[in-house]
Amino acid sequence: MDPRLVRRHRAGRTPRRRGRALIALLSCAPLALAGCGLKPASAFVPSIEPGSIRPIPSLRDAEIKVTSKEFTEQLILGKIAVLALTAAGADVVDHTNVQGSVTSRKSVTGGENDLAWEYTGTGWINYLGQENPIPDPRRQFEAVRDLDMKRNRIVWLAPPAPGNNTYTMVVTPASQKKYGLRSLADMAKVPVGQRTFCVESEFFSRNDGMRGMFQRYGLAYGSSVPAGNVRQMAAGVVYNATVSGSCVFGEAYETDGRIQALDLRPLTDDRKFFPNYNPAVVVREQVLRRHPELTALFAVISPKLTTAVLRDLNSKVDVGGEDPVFVARDWMRRQGLIR
Repeated sequence: MDPRLVRRHRAGRTPRRRGRALIALLSCAPLALAGCGLKPASAFVPSIEPGSIRPIPSLRDAEIKVTSKEFTEQLILGKIAVLALTAAGADVVDHTNVQGSVTSRKSVTGGENDLAWEYTGTGWINYLGQENPIPDPRRQFEAVRDLDMKRNRIVWLAPPAPGNNTYTMVVTPASQKKYGLRSLADMAKVPVGQRTFCVESEFFSRNDGMRGMFQRYGLAYGSSVPAGNVRQMAAGVVYNATVSGSCVFGEAYETDGRIQALDLRPLTDDRKFFPNYNPAVVVREQVLRRHPELTALFAVISPKLTTAVLRDLNSKVDVGGEDPVFVARDWMRRQGLIR
């Protein structure tokens, strides 16, 4: 699959995003993250009142079944969908917190659930079997939208969120200053002997992971990056290994809350190597035909979900130990979407 299906529990993207507090996160450094963090969210949804999201008469008492995967960002996005639909008057069935991307996907395509947030890169590469990602995020969204509709009658609602939960490489402020690191092209500035990397095994082995990245940026595994300079480890260890100086470059995900919690600096992918993973709401065509107002409902939410916003929301769960549903509710309140 995509490191996302194994990786973060995106079923994977690996067992990421599960810290309860920064201290707990650091204390779990020797362990795989899945074993040391926040437990999956429940179906509990707090009482809310409509804000700028007003009740929609045609949605009143309409049953909408919402699902999500089990990692932090998906739990938050799932609860945002649940709360938005509740404010709009729907009778929401909360099926968030499904284990694994494949299970979540099949529950929508098979009709067990109606609506979810999905990632453009995951849809294009993993679900639709396309080998080559499209660098332009708008064209990538349009391509996955059109093909998924044609093959599976699944509608991707526009616009997708601008937040991009793709791969990145992170460095400490000290390394950034010492070597002048701003973009992935700057990896070549680091002397060969100090050009060290901490990565997951999945990222290490994928063509659209480490080796493809090296090729795009003029490096070669085994020569300009000696084999001994690349250290494979569990996802939950990479961040702390980078902070502790075990490596200069650490593999990360752009919206991961640990980036800001540990004061790590993402490097810009200026040659557009990594696929786009913009979240967008997907819904079964049959459901959207009955409730076309869903498009407008989510069109006011998606544009607000930037990379910085998603990183902050994820941090509140993974580092601050807050419950995803309250993180979702509080953010929506701050946006005036609900009360």
